[in-house]
Amino acid sequence: MKGVLLAGGTGSRLAPLTAVTNKHLLPVGHEPMVFHPLRKLQRAGVTEVLLVTGREHMGDMIELLGSGRDLGLSLTYRVQDEPAGIAQALSLAEVFAAGSLLAVVLGDNVFEDELAGPCARFREQGRGARILLKAVPDPERFGVAEVREGRVTRILEKPERPPSDLAVTGAYFYDARVFDLVRGLRPSARGELEITDVNNAYLAAGELEHEVLAGWWTDAGTFPSLLRANALALGYPPPDGLG
Repeated sequence: MKGVLLAGGTGSRLAPLTAVTNKHLLPVGHEPMVFHPLRKLQRAGVTEVLLVTGREHMGDMIELLGSGRDLGLSLTYRVQDEPAGIAQALSLAEVFAAGSLLAVVLGDNVFEDELAGPCARFREQGRGARILLKAVPDPERFGVAEVREGRVTRILEKPERPPSDLAVTGAYFYDARVFDLVRGLRPSARGELEITDVNNAYLAAGELEHEVLAGWWTDAGTFPSLLRANALALGYPPPDGLG
C-alpha cells in the first residue's frame, strides 16, 4: 500500500495567514499541520508517500520535509498547478501508485484514531474503496453519508439538509481503479472534480465499505476548526461551541 497526502488548495478561509504560507504548514499543537497525517501514515506502515501541493509553496514543503527520512518516510512530490478539487489532485498520483492500493489523506485533517486498523482491513478487503466516518455537530460543511442497516446508502456533498450527522472524513482507501473513475468525472457546480463523486461511483458498484472513527476528528481549514485542532492536539478541551 502506498500513501497520498493532498496538501494543495489556496487556504482562502484562513486568510491572511495563508497569504505567505500553505495552510498545511500552519502549527497544530507543537508541529506543522502536515506532520499529523504523515505520522499517521508512517505508524500504519505506509512509508512510500506522494505529497501533492500547489506551486506557490512547494519549495516550503520540500524545505521542511525533504526526503521524509526524519519522519521515517520516503516522499515524492507533485505540483497541482491550480486548485481543481480533491479528485483532480488525486489523479496526479496515478504513475506513483503503479497499481498499488492507496491510503489517501487530506493534509488538513487531524484525528485521534490510528490508521493501522483501517489500512489492515482495506488490505484484507483487497479492492474497491473504504471511507472513514465521524459524527459531527456541523455535517453541512462536509460530505455526509447516510447509513442504513450497516451500509452506506448515499453520500451528499455539503447538503443544506444533511441526512445524518456522519461526515466523511479526509481519509480514504482506494484500489487502482480510482484513476479510471476520476477520468470519468465531470466538474461540479464549483468547477471541481469532487471526491464525493468518486465515493459514490464505488458505492454504485457495490464496492464501498466504511467504518466510524472512535476518537476525535477535525479538519483545520477554518479559524474555528484550526483552533479546535490545536486544542485537541495539545490535549485541552475544545473551546465552547466547537464540538
